[in-house]
Amino acid sequence: MSNKKRFNPGEKAPKSGQYKNTRTGNEVTVTRGEPMPPTPKKGQKYVIVDPTKHKR
Repeated sequence: MSNKKRFNPGEKAPKSGQYKNTRTGNEVTVTRGEPMPPTPKKGQKYVIVDPTKHKR
């Protein structure tokens, strides 16, 4: 996971998809442009684990 960009709570999501808390392992779904949800403890961050695939 160390080579993936980490996102802070409140930071806008660059892509829609599943994001995992790097400490707890809990996953959340975030839509592009929406803020990352709060974390249980200070200093925790998110990484994207499954970006949404759009069919056009």
